[in-house]
Amino acid sequence: MYKNILIPLAYEPGHPAKAEIAAARSLAAPGAKLTLLHIMDPVPKFAAAHLPDSARAEMRNTIEHDLQRHADTLLGAEIRIIDGEPGRQIIAQATELGADCIVMASHRTHKGEYGSTTARVVRHAPCTVHLLR
Repeated sequence: MYKNILIPLAYEPGHPAKAEIAAARSLAAPGAKLTLLHIMDPVPKFAAAHLPDSARAEMRNTIEHDLQRHADTLLGAEIRIIDGEPGRQIIAQATELGADCIVMASHRTHKGEYGSTTARVVRHAPCTVHLLR
């Protein structure tokens, strides 16, 4: 049982967060701290020039609302939304929070291998990583 679990969630079509949340719930010790995390990838400059100024803020608000909805089902969970490169930021947040477990989906590539974010986290995480298929 883990006392401080980080749950990074990627917002991709067809990927609900239910499995990660259920796994974290089953791995959590009584009174555990749970943090739901979303990393917002930087928008390439060529694309940013074509987006309305409000687009990123609206996306962030939508993600924040959804994360909070999930957090409300987990007693005492908190949410974080930060900007940056996902693999690096997941590791940095796990370190900063003193997480003893990261629960995340593997997001396999078409070849069945782990994606680059998962591979980075597994190699460099300061704690246990629980991967879901």
